[in-house]
Amino acid sequence: MSPGDGNDDDLYGGTGQTRTRLPDGGQGDMYGGAARRPARSSSRSLITVVGVVVLLVAAIAFANRGDDASSDGASDKKPGTSATAPTGTKAVASGFAHDEQGAQSAAANYAVALVSADILKPDRRTEIVRQLFVPDKVAGLEAKFDKAYSTGFLSRLGLDTNGNAPAGQTYVSRTVPVGTKTTAYSDGTATAEVWCTGAFGTAGESTKSPVTNDWFTMTLKLRWTGGDWKVESFSQKDGPSPVNGDNKISSADEIAKAVEQYGGFTYAR
Repeated sequence: MSPGDGNDDDLYGGTGQTRTRLPDGGQGDMYGGAARRPARSSSRSLITVVGVVVLLVAAIAFANRGDDASSDGASDKKPGTSATAPTGTKAVASGFAHDEQGAQSAAANYAVALVSADILKPDRRTEIVRQLFVPDKVAGLEAKFDKAYSTGFLSRLGLDTNGNAPAGQTYVSRTVPVGTKTTAYSDGTATAEVWCTGAFGTAGESTKSPVTNDWFTMTLKLRWTGGDWKVESFSQKDGPSPVNGDNKISSADEIAKAVEQYGGFTYAR
């Protein structure tokens, strides 16, 4: 569906299961689905973000890859700050094959971008929206995303107007595709589902939104345009979620260091 069509209750979403709402009771289906929820409070209510916020669809939150450094032996060198960025030369993947597999690859990459921390940053959000979505949806979506990720919304997440966490804290929104499938496909359109997990929240001793993990499925409707697959609309729903493992919980400092030292990935099928 296009923005403003269908149920206007959920930001970006027609599923009714997204956690992020338009600010101040605003209405409008942000492009067919809610992006993701970056952080959950202990009560599971703090804007699960989209990552949503991340909404994520945040779009651009949908991304790209890799450097091959290699291997055989351990190195005493600590990763530099560049390790926090995807390893490729582009922030979001492009140039997907014009076939069903290419559509799945595009959906997986775009899911990562839409639920990334970058979607909360005004400058990066603009780049992401323009790269991920079909041209005729961009202008409307930029306005909706800006309204959704308002100063008030960012403040509730503990972030400043540029989407950055306070000194001593690290905002985390990392999405990991677990699998993809297409539920509809034709030469010009495709619908793909991406089953994801990830880590969302703010790492820091005084955070009100500690980093937690989540499981969700994003559905992306894609259109072949300009020689590539672009997003027509998207939505999100919870699960499937496995039983939580008996893992030792890491400190906020350990989580923050992991985010700084391990770069995010993009995906291809």
